[in-house]
Amino acid sequence: MAKRAWNKQTAQDRIDARLAEVETVEIREYGRDTDLNGLANGVAYRVDGVHVYVDILNLDEMLGTTNFEGVTVHRRTLRFLNLHFRAARNILLDVDAIEVDFHNQRLHAVFAKPYDDEVKRIHRAVATAQLMIDVLARTGESGDDPLPAAKVRVGIDSGEALAVNNGRRGHREPLFLGCAANVAAKRAGGGSKAGIFMTNSARAAVGWSEVSNVDTSALTPDEIQKSKDKANLGITVDSVVKTWKQDLEKFPIGAFEFFAHTPPFATLDLELLTPRNSRRQDSASIYADIDGFTNYVAERIDDDEAAKDVVRVLHVLRAELDATLHADFAGRKIRFIGDCVHGVLVEGTAASTDAEESAKNALLCAAALRSSFKLALERLDDAGVDVGAMGLAVGCDFGTLAITRLGMKGEMVRCVVGRAVLRSEEEQRRCDGEQTAMGEALAKVAPAAFRDHFGTSRRRSGFEYDTALAVLAKAEEAKKAEASRAGGLLRPATAAAAAGFSFPARAASPSKTPAGFA
Repeated sequence: MAKRAWNKQTAQDRIDARLAEVETVEIREYGRDTDLNGLANGVAYRVDGVHVYVDILNLDEMLGTTNFEGVTVHRRTLRFLNLHFRAARNILLDVDAIEVDFHNQRLHAVFAKPYDDEVKRIHRAVATAQLMIDVLARTGESGDDPLPAAKVRVGIDSGEALAVNNGRRGHREPLFLGCAANVAAKRAGGGSKAGIFMTNSARAAVGWSEVSNVDTSALTPDEIQKSKDKANLGITVDSVVKTWKQDLEKFPIGAFEFFAHTPPFATLDLELLTPRNSRRQDSASIYADIDGFTNYVAERIDDDEAAKDVVRVLHVLRAELDATLHADFAGRKIRFIGDCVHGVLVEGTAASTDAEESAKNALLCAAALRSSFKLALERLDDAGVDVGAMGLAVGCDFGTLAITRLGMKGEMVRCVVGRAVLRSEEEQRRCDGEQTAMGEALAKVAPAAFRDHFGTSRRRSGFEYDTALAVLAKAEEAKKAEASRAGGLLRPATAAAAAGFSFPARAASPSKTPAGFA
């Protein structure tokens, strides 16, 4: 295995190079016919829009249908997601919304039209959200192995955001930075109750009364009907389902076939993956989320000069997190999800994953991500960029992952499913900006030194790269000391002769054995 290591000077050189790419930043106003695809690194558009996050709540149920997370579970889950992705995509095209991101069970869309009417945008977003709920309720499958309908929770907020480039190495879809995007995501992830959950500010914009708890108070049927009447989308559940079925007949979903990738994942070309050419093996999943970024953006988005620093900070931080994962530890970034990066790592062979080495590499990578993050903030600050107060929350876990792309040719999106993916995100969520956490499965296979360092909580503050190396070095020294002590208990072979013992000077011959022994 090639060395997996983080080097401060190498990281600093990368950070400085990325900073030079955004020395000049331009903030533009979004308007008619603006194309947000392929944005340059130093360009951001102000977009006044309504943000909609759609979260499929029963993905964990799909992955947990059996005690063993086998091939059948992953095939059914991927087919489940693929069916719903196609339906959601068709709806967004029909209502002229911006599809921002589809990451496993979560969809982010933005309604920027009509440009001059927030109230109409909100009603259009609510009507579309309900349409998705109704359509996805009918896109399960029957037959010998029926798939359930999706259980859906939607979060909605309205406000200004900065649209920036969300890509590296050729993947340049738009990303929206702003309080509205983050708050909508929080409402979608704010509970296990299905329905549409809208912020009080968005409710006020359309003249609806405030609620005491936006995460438990779903829109009422009467409120939803008002939005449907005002939006007049021009499409129905029946028409969308009909188109969806026709698409499936013309472009059927192929059977998911899995192969193991020869480690590391750094050599995996995700753009070559299809249902029939998917990957599946025991691996580590890691989430790293920039803590405090929502507030950082909210405090600077209204001023052009401050907004330029937002663009610089995000570009440098995410580029360095990606490089640490990919270049230093031979992992593979799956997606940027807002201010969070999701990646996967594996060590061993195609035939057999080295679980302990994979866990060790994942934890070293987690430590290096924190070190790179802090170094990037220092370099940005030295360059006169306002970095505010941010931290990094990191979570990781280990298990069997299935990696593929969903959708239709020309419009396919990356997807990784597995219980370890859900658990690694849960671990990240229980961390503040100084903490790193590992799941139970990863803790079982990680080196004992790391298990001891993280303790029973499996969570640790200030876990940086030098700290991780010191933990391993201390364990190695302890191991050597133990081996030395054990060796001291053995007497040298000459000790018996020195004590007066010797063998007789005659040929050896068989000795008599007691009765019953041969």
